Amino acid sequence: MPTLLLVRHGRSTANTAGILAGWTPGVGLDEHGAAQAAALPARLADLPLAAAVSSPLQRCQETLRPLLDARPDLPRHLDERIGECHYGDWSGRKLAELAEEPLWTTVQRHPSAAAFPGEGGESLRAMQTRAVDAVRDWNARIEAEHGPGAVYVMCSHGDVIKAVVADAVGLHLDHFQRLAADPASVTAIRYTPLRPFLLRLGDTGSLASLAPPETPPSPTAEGDAAVGGGAGAA
Repeated sequence: MPTLLLVRHGRSTANTAGILAGWTPGVGLDEHGAAQAAALPARLADLPLAAAVSSPLQRCQETLRPLLDARPDLPRHLDERIGECHYGDWSGRKLAELAEEPLWTTVQRHPSAAAFPGEGGESLRAMQTRAVDAVRDWNARIEAEHGPGAVYVMCSHGDVIKAVVADAVGLHLDHFQRLAADPASVTAIRYTPLRPFLLRLGDTGSLASLAPPETPPSPTAEGDAAVGGGAGAA
């Protein structure tokens, strides 16, 4: 099964303003975020990418634009299921104000019980379910079209990425706030028939060692964990 590179969008104007953007239109990258996006093609230069999938929100599409410009033949897709959580009435508000709301404690300590108020508000459980469903669907599609050793990119949002990682490592959603995914970081998950392997979490450096091996693992070994920890990438 494929290796998924989950890229969080670069730093946005909402991030620097301390605003919970959600699906608010017109939220793009700030100057630093644009520089982070410009650095992404070099970070991924050694990886034979099969496709790029993006949240439809502007900040994600802007993050992937330099990569897509550098690889004009790379198939690109949009998927609303990996879009930001629908925060309802919380969208567009200052985080400092939201921290005073009673729901804030639930989001921090018992997120599986958190549902955001107002029209279109979504629960964190529902957000995780749709995002994980999207990953599973794309894994199957990428493997069918490009083979089990394929690597592909998915550009999404912090809470979405943390929720997908929690699912991959068997972590209850109530503990997903223990994870971190900074702007423009890359989180890598290699899926196998037996289990997913978390290869990187919130990595902001070189990703060359994630390139598929020249000799693929034997079918009997795929999905087995290396007892003792293994030798690592060559």
